[in-house]
Amino acid sequence: MTTTTLDARYDAVHKTLDAVGQPHLLEHYASLDADAQAALLAQIEAIDWPEVARLIESHVKNKPSFELAGTIEPAPSYPKQPADDVQAEKYAEAYATGEKLLRNGKVAAFCVAGGQGTRLGWDGPKGTFPASPIREASLFQLFAEQLLKLRAKYGAVVPFYVMTSPINHEATVTFFEEHDFFGLGRDDVMVFPQAMMPAIDMTSFKCLLAGPGELALSPNGHGGSLKALHTSGAIADMKQRGIRQISYLQVDNPLVKVVDPLFVGLQELDDTQMSSKMLPKRDALEKVGNFALVDGKMSVIEYTNMPDDLAKQTDADGNLKFNGGSIAIHVIAVDFVAELNEGAQGFALPWNRAEKKVPYYDPDKGETVSPESPNAVKLETFVFDALPLCDGSFVLETAREEEFAPIKNASGAPGSGVQDSPDTSKQLQIDRAKRWLSNVGVLCEDGSVVELKPTTAVEPSDLERLDLPERIEAGSRVVI
Repeated sequence: MTTTTLDARYDAVHKTLDAVGQPHLLEHYASLDADAQAALLAQIEAIDWPEVARLIESHVKNKPSFELAGTIEPAPSYPKQPADDVQAEKYAEAYATGEKLLRNGKVAAFCVAGGQGTRLGWDGPKGTFPASPIREASLFQLFAEQLLKLRAKYGAVVPFYVMTSPINHEATVTFFEEHDFFGLGRDDVMVFPQAMMPAIDMTSFKCLLAGPGELALSPNGHGGSLKALHTSGAIADMKQRGIRQISYLQVDNPLVKVVDPLFVGLQELDDTQMSSKMLPKRDALEKVGNFALVDGKMSVIEYTNMPDDLAKQTDADGNLKFNGGSIAIHVIAVDFVAELNEGAQGFALPWNRAEKKVPYYDPDKGETVSPESPNAVKLETFVFDALPLCDGSFVLETAREEEFAPIKNASGAPGSGVQDSPDTSKQLQIDRAKRWLSNVGVLCEDGSVVELKPTTAVEPSDLERLDLPERIEAGSRVVI
């Protein structure tokens, strides 16, 4: 096997950067040692520079404006509970279809986990954060335990694909290795990083350096997950396994159903390409995306782009018209992800511009400068922007207390008014466990703390034939 020398790599990279007007990124190359030189070249080689050049023209030199154009209507949705006997029959058929897909090994789980736990005061990837109320099991462990339960129920593997970012990739891989892949098996867990994009100075239109031998980079957005599935070889692996449907989740929600047979089954029955779960919004201006039909196409309008008067519109009964809040839970057809990546124009999702304060290396000062106001453009894609590209898509309502307990903020005990903290998430996990147990006759006294392991139950019916305690006394802490 031939090895390309540093000099040859440098020459190729310099030629590429010259062609797109970014040769300054190599100005300090000669001052670096060989390892730092190799690391800088690797960063540059990983970026699609012709694409960056196109985006500088369209999104940095020019500032695309968001306009709500065309007809905008509330998106219809499947209700949490079937509305009539006909719909009840369809839900039953969909659930059975989802179970059949699981039994036949046709479903994969895909977790987007590129973030660090910095906001939580956690030094490590967010997926390693201790999330459960008693065992303090990590988010990754809770998801893996769900997959183990599904394997036991249906007698087939649900392979687990985890997308990291370059900032947490090695730590995530090490975490899985140290925990022996939580019993899933190394061959059934694939961990890969998403691509990065350079930050671009808003005035000079030059890509910024974070240091003499390091680009100022950021992940290319959660929409980049659909590109990373392709470039990593994950889609090829899924096709080799015969996978049809991908259950998409983000890493911060310990109550998420890693795979929901009803949701997967509805997608299969309706022959849709990408579908979503939604929650009724807490209020008109809750900071979540809004499901809507834009010119008849399923879309998500970010809360920052949703006019207040539209968000507050009500129907004849006084209910919000745009009540469907996006919670980043999707089912995506494998073939659809392949189509997005293999078209003649390349990856199909639109890019979005964000103006940010980005620290940068100033060669005149020989140090990194932290700007006081936005100085750079970051470019990212959003996964929900794939929805209007679908031939078919639906929205399924779910219950907040059953499937949504995200961990985003460092503090906020129940009752404090702060949402989405470790404390509020743990309380929601406890409440759901006690509710499920109460439904099968277990008396859970006030003041008791219960953790229900995913290997025990991923849905209430899993508890029906288990040997359970009759009572969980106040003050006790019980793991079932």
